[in-house]
Amino acid sequence: MNVGICIRLQDGLWQEQLRHATANGIHHCQLVSWLPEYWTAEQAEIIKRAFAQADMTITAFWCGWVGPKKWNFTEGPETLGIVPVTYRHIRIQNLLDGAAFARMLGLKDVITHMGFIPENASDPNYPGVRAAVRYLAEELKKHDQNLLFETGQETPVTLLRLIEEVGTGNLFINLDPANLIVYGKANPIDALDVFGAYVRGVHAKDGAYPTNGNDLGPEKKVGCGKVNFPAFIKALKEHGYDGSITIEREIKGEQQLIDIVDTRHYLEKIFAEL
Repeated sequence: MNVGICIRLQDGLWQEQLRHATANGIHHCQLVSWLPEYWTAEQAEIIKRAFAQADMTITAFWCGWVGPKKWNFTEGPETLGIVPVTYRHIRIQNLLDGAAFARMLGLKDVITHMGFIPENASDPNYPGVRAAVRYLAEELKKHDQNLLFETGQETPVTLLRLIEEVGTGNLFINLDPANLIVYGKANPIDALDVFGAYVRGVHAKDGAYPTNGNDLGPEKKVGCGKVNFPAFIKALKEHGYDGSITIEREIKGEQQLIDIVDTRHYLEKIFAEL
């Protein structure tokens, strides 16, 4: 396993994050973007040159989408991902455009949040969600690409069912252990018993469980929340995972940079003890 980082594609920001990462010995990343206007051939060439010069390997493209997004339990189901019918068409196109940009970068793996996938398979919205996922998966498969679900808004069994029912062979999981906790959906170590065979990407993020019915639990610095990282990484290894553990610290400013460096050392110590 190796330590990676999330680098966000925004003006000036990604260059700074790239410099900070390589200066601190991190050479793998997921490239994250919520801005389709950046997904051009010209931008792809700029990124490829800069990342090659920095000896930084991009492991996946994390593809966002346009429109409102409310990260809570009350407005989230109506605003996140392709689940809301209102935004489904445009966001499918966003994801196809993001996959095309990923191909310009030479990347196979495209990650996104699909939204609050219905847990009840009899939910009238579930067939439309499943059809949208199948369409996306089939389009990416034409280009030998994979579509990865970032965990969080659905239970592990719900995600497993959808992957099995679509059945295209190119659907996988980007396991964010903190998301499973802050959404109150599962313990990430136990979740590996459900969908471990499909894990193709992993985030290093920590958090606490929700304490009310409206708001997500808080994110925490890795090692300070409810994720048992030594046990989690051991379980990942037992399930055959040997890729990047990609740090995602969702705060801003100097403390974010400090926490990223601390997390890198924390994770490498765990790797050494396995």
